[in-house]
Amino acid sequence: MLGLKLPTDPRWVNIVEKNIDEILTDHAYCEQKAASTAISLIISFPEYTELVEEMIALSREEMAHFKMVHDRITDRGQTLGRDRKDEYVLQLIKFFPKGGSRTTQLVHRLLYAALIEARSCERFRLLSEELEDKELAEFYHKLMVSEAGHYTMFLQFARQYGNRTEVDKKWQELLDYESGIMKNLGNKESIHG
Repeated sequence: MLGLKLPTDPRWVNIVEKNIDEILTDHAYCEQKAASTAISLIISFPEYTELVEEMIALSREEMAHFKMVHDRITDRGQTLGRDRKDEYVLQLIKFFPKGGSRTTQLVHRLLYAALIEARSCERFRLLSEELEDKELAEFYHKLMVSEAGHYTMFLQFARQYGNRTEVDKKWQELLDYESGIMKNLGNKESIHG
């Protein structure tokens, strides 16, 4: 369903289980960054009314997810750690060249967002199926369902605002590129790393 070319190695869950506090902190910041992305799209492309409406709703939802993860952190007697670089995203956003028309920039940002959401969804599915902590597994199952909807929304907007054939070609090329990134990741206690 997600179209990812390289699935996450299931052994990644073993790393997560040994570092739950770290993964929760990383996850909290992922939710915050997703909300920031939605707000950034509103600021950058205010003339796309349908997109703006969806991004308003998405930013609220992502901040609600941030609160849910933050609550889990504090329930565990921890505090939110410091943010750290997301190597996955930093490598991913190098794929498309900078510049181009506003429409091209919008399509590229939407495709990046779709892929980040798809990978998050895939990782959440793995956590929901493999974590020994059943309460946490159920938590990730609920988030997985939500992330799947985000991935398809971003991809649909990219296809709506760009040339469908060109967008689909770029999507496949981005998926291929992302699989190369993933070959070197999956060995850290982070949602994407």
